[in-house]
Amino acid sequence: MDIIRRDNITYEEFIEEHYKPGIPLVFTNAAKVWKANGLFSPDWFRENYPERETDVRGQTITMKQAMDMVEASTEEKPAVYPIIFDIPATIPELMPLLDPLDLNYASPNWLKNKMFSVGKWGGATELFIGGPGGKFPYMHIDYYHLNAWITQLYGQKRFTVFPRGQDDLLYPRLDDPWRSELNVFEPDYEKHPKFKDATPINFVVGPGETLFIPFGTWHTAYSLTPTISVAFDTLNGKNHKEFMKDVWTFKKRDSKLKAVAMYGYAWLATQLSKMNDTSGVK
Repeated sequence: MDIIRRDNITYEEFIEEHYKPGIPLVFTNAAKVWKANGLFSPDWFRENYPERETDVRGQTITMKQAMDMVEASTEEKPAVYPIIFDIPATIPELMPLLDPLDLNYASPNWLKNKMFSVGKWGGATELFIGGPGGKFPYMHIDYYHLNAWITQLYGQKRFTVFPRGQDDLLYPRLDDPWRSELNVFEPDYEKHPKFKDATPINFVVGPGETLFIPFGTWHTAYSLTPTISVAFDTLNGKNHKEFMKDVWTFKKRDSKLKAVAMYGYAWLATQLSKMNDTSGVK
């Protein structure tokens, strides 16, 4: 099975053929509306934002250090992956270069409602940086059952996604069912025999291409070259029920009282968003 790639797909076609049925898609030129398309590179970031900082596994590093690390990365000795910068918080100057953020496809998005920022429910716009050999630490579905949008702006990244309905073959962790316990890059079939029956879709996303990953889709990534991409999530009428279930599950880990409070708050935020949403996405 191959990933579907589309060029001049309309918004209506995307909603009916991919969003509603939950089928991943690579947009080959949706990023043409961004000024960032064709602009971002390690040298560009070193020149313009060398001292911007982020935290990587407890260590503060600068943009210059990040770019130096990923360009020195090799498959034998890969740089830490991913290195993430919260764009609005650390490099807000980039936001005009990513306008319209929704690429004229990723809407409606209830996460634009500031109410959702209280729960830190995935509303960030992030810069992902990686080097050759960099692997996402685990195969997963996105927390809160959000839809993921990943636009590759520099370099090439190999993704692996699994069609929906294969959860039992992918060994979700008992303590964290949004993550798989197996290593998809080097699977142990003796320990995880059912994985032999899974049907991974492997494909490469290159500069200017955007990957849409529907909520509840298992996926992971591997950097083939130094890579720079922009990622954000979406929430709307299609995935809000699963979102609410995750809010309850996560907050209940702290306490039932906190779960009740945050669930009520999230419910109010979704209801207000639903009333303001005239798109009809369901």
